[in-house]
This record gives sequence, C-alpha cells and structure tokens, in this order.
Amino acid sequence: MLYNKLVRDKIPDVIAANGETAVFHVAGDGEYWEKLKEKVLEEFKEFVADESAEEFADLMEVLGAIAAFKGFGAEEIAELRRAKNEKRGAFADRIILEEA
Repeated sequence: MLYNKLVRDKIPDVIAANGETAVFHVAGDGEYWEKLKEKVLEEFKEFVADESAEEFADLMEVLGAIAAFKGFGAEEIAELRRAKNEKRGAFADRIILEEA
C-alpha cells in the first residue's frame, strides 16, 4: 500500500515487528515542512470527526513538531498568546459576532 505521508518515528519498527517491510526515507527540510502542513490538516480533520482526547493529543503532537521546526519556543508562544489576550481577549466568553 502506498502512503507518502509523514508518520510517527517508530512506525517503521511497528511495521517490521508485524513481519512486514516498510519502505521509507527521511525528509529534507522542504519536504518535511510540506508534510507537516498536510499532517496538521489531517489530524485536525480527525479531531473534528472524533472529538476525543486521543485525537486532540495527536493534533498537539503535530503542532509541537511544527513549533520545533519553526523554532517557536514555548515561552515565546505563551507571551504572544498573553499579549493577544490582553489586547483582543480569548474565547472564554463564547461570543458569537453576528454583525458589525
């Protein structure tokens, strides 16, 4: 079966443990970035279809990989969130804008 998609690091070992052969390569930066973008959309769609903690964890794993690849530090992201929350608020009040 052909996949051509980014998978978790241990998937080739899992396939081998099942007696099968995985054909794979290690992506360069450009391909990795493109596959991360595809993967985050895939994981988001899976979370929308199944709103479980497991699917949310998968989505967060890909977001973490994106942050690492782009060099976004946890403190930097937290500060950006705080600043945006101070200026524009968060989503806690569940406000639905109908017209402006």
